[in-house]
This record gives sequence, C-alpha cells and structure tokens, in this order.
Amino acid sequence: MEGVMMRGKKSYSLAVRAPDKSIKTMKRSVKASAQRHPVLRLPVLRGIINFGSSLVMGIRVIYDSADMAGLSDLKEENPSRFEKWLEDRFGDKLFDVIMYFSVVLSLCLSIGLFMLLPVWVSSFLNNIIGDRKWILSISEGLLRMAIFIGYLYLMTKMKEIRRVFEFHGAEHKTINCYESGGELTVADVRKHPRQHTRCGTSFLLIVMLVSMVVFFFVRVENIGLRLLSRLLLVPVIAGISYELIMWAGRSKSPFVRVFSAPGIWLQKLTTGEPDDEQIEVAIEALYGVLEDDGVVKRRREPESGENEASGNGDRDGGAGCGAADDESGGIIADGAGDEARESAEPGTEVVFLEDD
Repeated sequence: MEGVMMRGKKSYSLAVRAPDKSIKTMKRSVKASAQRHPVLRLPVLRGIINFGSSLVMGIRVIYDSADMAGLSDLKEENPSRFEKWLEDRFGDKLFDVIMYFSVVLSLCLSIGLFMLLPVWVSSFLNNIIGDRKWILSISEGLLRMAIFIGYLYLMTKMKEIRRVFEFHGAEHKTINCYESGGELTVADVRKHPRQHTRCGTSFLLIVMLVSMVVFFFVRVENIGLRLLSRLLLVPVIAGISYELIMWAGRSKSPFVRVFSAPGIWLQKLTTGEPDDEQIEVAIEALYGVLEDDGVVKRRREPESGENEASGNGDRDGGAGCGAADDESGGIIADGAGDEARESAEPGTEVVFLEDD
C-alpha cells in the first residue's frame, strides 16, 4: 500500500498517500499484553507474544491502509456470479473476509515454503548421508536460506513490490534521521541510510539462522514427525530471534556490527531509494508517534507541502521497525489527543481510534 506505519510502546501511526496526493494519517492505541501480565515480559516468551501480536496488527494495518487509500470502496462494473455470491453472503464484511483470508493463506504458504519444503527436499539425502544426520540438518538450513533469499530477489523484479520497498526505505531513513538527532525534513532524512538494525528483514534472516541451530539439535528420523517439530518450534525460534535482534539494536559493539551485517546487506533487496513524496509520508507517520508523546512539536506550518518538526526532545528511544519493535526500545506514545489534532497539516486527514 502507499503508506508507512510507525509503532511506539502504546500506539502506532499509519500515514498513507491518498489518490488526491494528500496524506491521510490514522492512529490506534496499542495495549501491550505485558502490561497486564508481567510474566509475558520474560525473555523469549515476550518475543513469541510480539510475533503473534505483529501478525494481528499486520492484518489491521493492511485493511486500514487500503481503506484510507479508497481501495475498499472500489467495485467492479460487471462482477462475476462468484463475486455477486460473495457480496450477498458477506455484505459489508466482504473486504474483511478477503483480507483475513489473504493473510492466512500467505502465512500458510510462507510456512510451507520456508519451513516444510526444505525438510521434504533434504529428506532425499537420507540414503546418501547414512548415519551423518548432522549433514541433513545443515543442508536443510542452507536450502531454507537459499529459498528465502531467492524469494526476496524475485520480489524485487515486481514493479508494485519495488514501490513498497521504496516506502520501506523511507521508513528506515526517517527513523535513522530521528535517532541520530537530525531534523525531520525531506532534505535531512534523505542523507541517512535506508538500512536499520531492527528491521523485519534482519529479523527474518535471524529466524533462518536460529532455526538452523535449533534444528541441528532437534533431529527426528521420521519425516512426518520432523515436519511437525518444525511447525511446533516456529514460535520458540521467533522468540529467540526477537531477543537477538533487540540486543543488536541496543548494542554498539564491533561484534554486533559483524552480527548485523548479513541483515543489513539483505536490506539492499527489501529497501529502495524513496522519492520525496514517500519520505513525506514516512515523516508524517513518525510525527504521529512523537506528537502523541509530546516529544516533538512543529515549529511552524510547512511551506510548499514540506514536512518539518523541531529536533528537540529525548532521542534515546527508537521508533519501532517492523516485527522487531520492543517495549524497551520504542518511543512512548500515550494515545491520541487534541495537541496532535491541532498540529496536523492542512490537507492531512487525521483519524483517531481506540481499540476495544
């Protein structure tokens, strides 16, 4: 979608470039489960919870961004009989049904492609490797990594996906600009790199590496049980990977730079160089988080559509980036308020929502 989402501790802000070129902004409060149940703050377990909540949030963000861009109102002039049946069956909920079905289908395909397929393919090596089962685990991990990187490379060849990756690059540039103490202007944001250590791409790469280590020690002879073990261990691997990427995001040691290098390199595939309009959208999304917390206030009304903000405020916290956002590293956002409404740009639509 034509937009960027930034997440803080208690809320997230979604900014979308509408067909009329204006920027629409939506904010939702985020109720962290760990605030209600301290046990969910335990290492690894908090990563599993974050992984699940990120999937749910992803569904909502996709729906909201499509709705803000007007895609949910689009109707075919001559719908097919099947489309008419769907409309009669689900009515106003049709778009919701399609969106949730798409996400569930995507999740199933991802697990099948990146978790189960490598197990099945590597099983053909059983007759070759004999008793050296550790070779089977390593070959499975390497195959999983190759499929993942190949998949990302093919995605870059799609024009629509390249534009999504450009918004991804705008998100990273904006976060890097803020965290380094720069001014939130298009000119200043453009100077910063489009890679970020807490990126979801790095998270997925770490998942691949962690799974290789975990599955090396979890060896099951029966292929059916081996497939089942891969499925059951997905949450555990996600939790461990979460802890590693948050540690990498906080530490500045040389070892961490080496550890993060593969993920940073891989982001050259999943991020593109954004244009000025895309950077403006990312800045608006970050404003939504910062203004809610009172960290940043606009100094003046932007001229010629330029987005600007005061560089003042505490910059120790970082805006959330993809699935790797953390309660210990995100910008605190206390929810929507009148101050943010008053500071919204002319031509920018701001919608405030509260979760039930």
